Amino acid sequence: MTEHIIREEVVSPDPLLWSPEEPNLYKAVTAVYADGKLVDEKETVFGIRKAEFIDGKGFFLNGKPMKFQGVCMHHDLGPLGAAVSIPGLRHQIEILKDMGCNAIRTSHNCPAPELVKLCDEMGMMMMVEAFDEWNSAKTPNGYHRYFSDWAEKDLVNIIRRFRNNPSVILWSTGNEVCRVKDDPTEGLAEAKFLTEICHREDPTRPVTVGMHMWNRFLKKEWVDAFDVIGINYHPWKFLELRKKVGDRLILGAESGSTLSSRGVYHLPAVKQRDMALSPDRQCSSFDLESTSWSNTPDCDLAMYEDWPWAIGQFVWTGFDYLGEPTPYEDDGWPNHSSMFGIVDLASIPKDRYYLFRSVWNENAHTLHILPHWNWSSGELVPVYVYTDSPSAELFLNGKSLGIRTKVTPKKKTKGDRLENVEARYRLRWDVPFEPRELMAVSFDASSQPVDTAYVRTAGAPAAVKLEYDGRRLKADGEDLAYVTVSIVDADGNLCPLADSPVSFDVTGPGSFRACANGDPTCLEPFQGPTMHAFNGKLTAIVQSSSAEAGKIFLHATSPGLQDAELIIRTRF
Repeated sequence: MTEHIIREEVVSPDPLLWSPEEPNLYKAVTAVYADGKLVDEKETVFGIRKAEFIDGKGFFLNGKPMKFQGVCMHHDLGPLGAAVSIPGLRHQIEILKDMGCNAIRTSHNCPAPELVKLCDEMGMMMMVEAFDEWNSAKTPNGYHRYFSDWAEKDLVNIIRRFRNNPSVILWSTGNEVCRVKDDPTEGLAEAKFLTEICHREDPTRPVTVGMHMWNRFLKKEWVDAFDVIGINYHPWKFLELRKKVGDRLILGAESGSTLSSRGVYHLPAVKQRDMALSPDRQCSSFDLESTSWSNTPDCDLAMYEDWPWAIGQFVWTGFDYLGEPTPYEDDGWPNHSSMFGIVDLASIPKDRYYLFRSVWNENAHTLHILPHWNWSSGELVPVYVYTDSPSAELFLNGKSLGIRTKVTPKKKTKGDRLENVEARYRLRWDVPFEPRELMAVSFDASSQPVDTAYVRTAGAPAAVKLEYDGRRLKADGEDLAYVTVSIVDADGNLCPLADSPVSFDVTGPGSFRACANGDPTCLEPFQGPTMHAFNGKLTAIVQSSSAEAGKIFLHATSPGLQDAELIIRTRF
């Protein structure tokens, strides 16, 4: 067989550029003919965009400065399991984009091609990460057993598979690789080896890494091994680090690790970084609890907002995932899922979602009140408001509790900027509990009202409520409807402490697929048609049929409560 290499250049004088806001795509068709007969054909979808990483200035996409407002994602889809579901992935990306997220870091291996394709189509930048181990072990059966024989082959396959995808902006060759400390000399050689492969296979994209030993980058040889400095956590060290690395760009390759369970609020609401354990085996959703190695979200938001050379972050994690029930890993049974997620295992946003949304989503207003308003009479309850507006006024049963305004500390004041920055992004009132209603009104910079939000005291559980966005499913046997299930009182208010069991029945051209309540301690099976609510909510997932189209009926019942029914329409 004779091999021929043909190079052809196609010029597009005025292309529509790919970006998260406008994910324009093109298709190249390559056809091979022999003796005038078509013998092979391949379609390649691609996008045209210009990504620049300029030391001292920042990251630019199509000539515009941009920050990575990213999240890390594990591969599992919670109640759907680890197998790829395109509708499940699409659902996650839609939720993240509404938060203002513009990038995903894959963790910590080759991503599913279906995910990359969706990121191309939906406008989500990607940092594709190859390895969680090099030649040193984190676990006995980890990738270190195969690194010497397979690292180059695997990395080459990843790059060649995804180098035409416009969503892929960065390659990452590792995450917190122990080789850095186990054998620094060999570790550095392996770092250079992997970077050279990336440059050889794709000279258009920079290479980074998720380094958890930030002080390694105080040594020039480690800095020079990567195009972009990637640090996991320690944002308070970035200013010190920059004194050593000059104008080099610094990326928060992994950040956050804030801990929270949706709808759980522990008093008093104080900042904790000591991996605090609670009798209920949950973490508080006041968004003040983080791991021993991390911080509240506000620290990262301030760092990347203020400094152009700090080009953004990838929060650990976008969604809760199965496993790693930190801080209950050692003695936490029955905890079985993480509490790191901005969104819980049931795809229901936690309070923290609205904190990020208030900063990241510049196209929509955010106004969110926490916690719930079912407490004991006279109990002093901290009330937070997350809003994109600079100030808000809180009312209790119609009486004003005053206006709070966000406080921006003085620039370049290390302690204020990184240790006391919560007042920059959230507003707080300490309120003696009285039942009925909290109302928040947000104001713009001209003191004009922008939005209004309410939290009401709920009475006894009275009914099941089903909510769905109304989208028609494709009758392909794969499409999914995520239905939010709430336990409400007689007036329709969410019962924030309810744990009523809810059973589901599906008729028509569809089937019950799974359910989840977001409780990391719940061991009820996802595939069973009955599950308890967690703090008043859970999610039911319905799957379309490929045999026929029409109306799917979802019926939800709970003992002693009024039942509910929802119609989901499908089409071919």
